[in-house]
Amino acid sequence: MALPVRDQMRYWGIAALVFAVVLWFLGDILLPFVLGAAIAYFLDPLADRLEAAGLSRSMATATITVSAIIIFVLLAIVVVPSLVRQTGQLIELAPQLFRRIPEFLNTHFPQLMEDGGVVRETLASIGDTIKERGAELINTALSSAASILNVLMLFVISPVVAVYLLLDWDRMVARVDTLLPRDHVDTIRHLASQIDRTLAGFIRGMGTVCLILGSYYALALWLVGLQFGLVVGVIAGVLTFIPYVGAIVGGGLAIGLALFQFWGEWYWIVAVAIIFQVGQLIEGNVLTPKLVGNSVGLHPVWLILALSVFGALFGFVGMLVAVPVAAAIGVLVRFAIDQYRSSSLYKGLTEEEEAAQDRAG
Repeated sequence: MALPVRDQMRYWGIAALVFAVVLWFLGDILLPFVLGAAIAYFLDPLADRLEAAGLSRSMATATITVSAIIIFVLLAIVVVPSLVRQTGQLIELAPQLFRRIPEFLNTHFPQLMEDGGVVRETLASIGDTIKERGAELINTALSSAASILNVLMLFVISPVVAVYLLLDWDRMVARVDTLLPRDHVDTIRHLASQIDRTLAGFIRGMGTVCLILGSYYALALWLVGLQFGLVVGVIAGVLTFIPYVGAIVGGGLAIGLALFQFWGEWYWIVAVAIIFQVGQLIEGNVLTPKLVGNSVGLHPVWLILALSVFGALFGFVGMLVAVPVAAAIGVLVRFAIDQYRSSSLYKGLTEEEEAAQDRAG
């Protein structure tokens, strides 16, 4: 006999509260483990395919691990040094670029820089803000540099956690399945499969989309000779995970840099704009439909809201768990709506049910 609904809601509410409290107080400590779990979840289908090809789970995990190490070493040798160098140069050049904006606008668009104009006042306001917040930004940078040990630990612990979880993933899922409440096991399995399908479509699909678009933007911008093209491509690729943000931020940054670098050679500025336009066409018509699909069920507004709320409450680890939680909530809401539509509250009472109520009354 199942527990009353009120008792079940109480227990699940307590579990959710404990989860939020643990995430609040132990977010920084849990970050490597959450990231490792995300990596293992991302790679589990690949391990399953290798098993289906005849490898044992241990050999499949070892194959994936060795391949990942080789790819990481190649990136560390070929890409990372250039990325770090361009990032440092961009950070150093950013104040100079900002100081050159009024001069650039005065030269090419003098009507925008008239005394009392909106653009001039806005730039002056931004400059005053940078001056006032300069010391705070420096202190933040120093404190971030002081936490470099935590970053190194993240890169050491997360892969180790990912390997162990990938090795035992199927056994852990089977173990969790044995702990499900028997009265609701079929319903929970159905909801879990829906959540897994949503996550698989979004995280794995969007992860692949981000990788492809980031590589395309970086290579294309490098070919046209845009300074910091590698950094812009990586930024645009990573932010593609958030709908529309990658194209807006990456495209705006690339075109802004192109205006300073290629002014007078308009065809290169147009080429940069075309690169991002082509990227958006490829993403919208090829990559997203093929790799993510249309049945994911994560609306862009819902995703952005979840990332914003969890990021503000729990920091970076909150952003990592935001997508799974948003997917789970979305599946549960759709399930609740289906239950509502099949209930008498929505359909009303049938004649037999009304007659039974009259007899009982």
